Amino acid sequence: MASTRELCHVLHPVSLKKLAQDWLQEDTPGFDHAGYVVGDKEKTAVLLCKSAGVLAGVPFFNAIFQELDCSVEWLQSEGVWLEPVTTVARVMGSARRLLLGERVALNCLARCSGIATASRKVAEMAQAAGWDGEVAGTRKTTPGFRLVEKYGMLVGGASTHRFNLSGMVMLKDNHISCIGNMTQAVQDAKKVGGFPLKIEVECCSLEEAREAAQAGADIVMLDNFSPQAVHAVAQALKLEFPQLVVEASGGVSEKNISQFFGPYIDVVSLGSLTQSFSAVDYSLKILRVPGDGNNFNNNNDVITSSTAGAVSPYSATSTSLVPGRHNFAF
Repeated sequence: MASTRELCHVLHPVSLKKLAQDWLQEDTPGFDHAGYVVGDKEKTAVLLCKSAGVLAGVPFFNAIFQELDCSVEWLQSEGVWLEPVTTVARVMGSARRLLLGERVALNCLARCSGIATASRKVAEMAQAAGWDGEVAGTRKTTPGFRLVEKYGMLVGGASTHRFNLSGMVMLKDNHISCIGNMTQAVQDAKKVGGFPLKIEVECCSLEEAREAAQAGADIVMLDNFSPQAVHAVAQALKLEFPQLVVEASGGVSEKNISQFFGPYIDVVSLGSLTQSFSAVDYSLKILRVPGDGNNFNNNNDVITSSTAGAVSPYSATSTSLVPGRHNFAF
């Protein structure tokens, strides 16, 4: 079980730096006119969390401000549950550079935290049900933003599923219809992928799933099955192919995901983790006089750190990855 403190080590520093540079360049491709107004006076800003959720995206926030020669002091740990309103961090640097990074950094943090929050909720539902499979996201991510979104899943306790097309072969209905033969499709994929690359096949019936397993697929995805049907099909497959990994997907949401948990289902995946989440609301406020930022008065709101590390309302689990998950190396 990895702690959220260790999760930042999965991120390549060069990738972080390049993403931060690209995002900042996109936001200010020309003159920074407002920067002329505020100048280079040294300032301190406080990062405030104004809605409940899991704190995630710290490495991206750091990378953005590092590019601008600003320093960040975190008052909360990544992975903790935050209640509004909480002081999360202090950012120090010149006024112009703080404002150059403000919106870019907040966007990353808000979205990553929203995905982590959605992931935490469904992962804790699985744990509460006593199911030891994996709740996973999908490849339905924002182009250019996948690293942030997949990282949010990890912090929240969900599996990222395959990261990209190169990470695992997934033969879907369009692949099969193009070649016209599922067995041939699996065999062809094995030729080019070799032993290190797993092969998953999307199936719409028990017959298709059997053919995929017999052809050598490592994983079958039972797509758009009803909860009742998926368990019966999964049981039949496990009796015949005990080592086969069975994934349920399609039509799964936060509202009905618990109906897909069962002894013959290894993975339940849902696209809503990256498509239907609510971003966590953060703001960055520059102090008029640099101070410690622990108490900040703005529009009569007093911000304290008293809610730091509050337990998620979904369960009393820790803020690290949810334990008891199989590792299927998606």
